[in-house]
Formats: sequence, structure tokens, C-alpha cells
Amino acid sequence: MSQKQGVILYGPPAAGKDTVTRALNELDARYAQFARLKVGSGKTVGYRMGSADEFAHLEMAGDVVYANTRYGNTYVIDRPGMDSAFEAGVPVVHLGQVDGIRALVDGYAADWTVVLLWCSQEVTVERSAGRGDSDTTARLAAWQATREDLDAHPDMRWDLTVDTVATAPEESARLIGQLLAQRAGAATA
Repeated sequence: MSQKQGVILYGPPAAGKDTVTRALNELDARYAQFARLKVGSGKTVGYRMGSADEFAHLEMAGDVVYANTRYGNTYVIDRPGMDSAFEAGVPVVHLGQVDGIRALVDGYAADWTVVLLWCSQEVTVERSAGRGDSDTTARLAAWQATREDLDAHPDMRWDLTVDTVATAPEESARLIGQLLAQRAGAATA
């Protein structure tokens, strides 16, 4: 593979980003979720916890590729973190904003495969309750914001769209892996 390959999984809360990422990792251990820098509190699993000072330092150095605020926290895709993720394998970045996708694709040179994972609002409620989320109401607001984000960007093009109710995580992972292999083959041809 001559160019670095990465995966962006976009979708509302509980659409299956974590589950599909686990299935990708089971398919090939090179796939690993990119641990965004999180400034705030709450869930720590899957994040690199940081301080406001660390975030400010990254901003001053021009190393913030994208940052957003949700659930009272700031989530950061930073250049040093992304560099480390690519050194380790194929990063899988979870996003819920089209602006984040564009910032990453335009701001960090790699061959990005962009995947839309989708589920209904009702499924988000079921999955959120099933995993014991204490903030389901906030997740529903985020689901609505994701829907509005999609509607506001009708020009957004996806390399793959997956209905996570109709498609098993293993099949989603297989389709993503197949797409990356095709793109790598096309790049070397």
C-alpha cells in the first residue's frame, strides 16, 4: 500500500460505529478505532483524555485537524494522534458531523474511505437503553442533529452506505475491507 488508508464511520449515536469497528478489527487486526482527544468528563473508554491546556497547545501549534463540542465535552482529532494511529495500522475514525469528515479528508493526507452507518431514531432509543446509556435524551438530540446535518449536505458522497439494522456488523466489516482492498489495488495499478 503506497498511500495510507483510513476509514471514517459517520452516523448518529447507536448506529453501530463501535460494533462495526470491533468487527473490522476481528477481520484484520490492523483496523483500530482512532482514540480522539477528549477534553471534559464522562466516558473515558475509547478516548485519550486531555486538558484544556493541551487542547490550546495543539491549536496554537496548528495540530487540530477537527474539534467539536457535544455532551458538554470537546472532542479533538489531532495531527500527532492521527500520525500515531497510521503508524499502528488503519485508523477507524468515528464522526457525527459532515464538517468533521470534510475537515479530516481535506486536512490530513490519506486515502479515506467514508462510510455512512444508519439506523432509525427508534433503534437508537432501543440500543441506547440496551447498553445502559444514562443520557439517551441527549443521544436522541444528537440523532436529530445528525439527520439535519445530512439534510444540510445533500452533496455529500459516501463510499459505502450501510443500514445497520439490515446488515450484520461482520458483513459491514467485510464490505468495508473489500472496498479498501479495491482502492489499494487501484492505487497501485
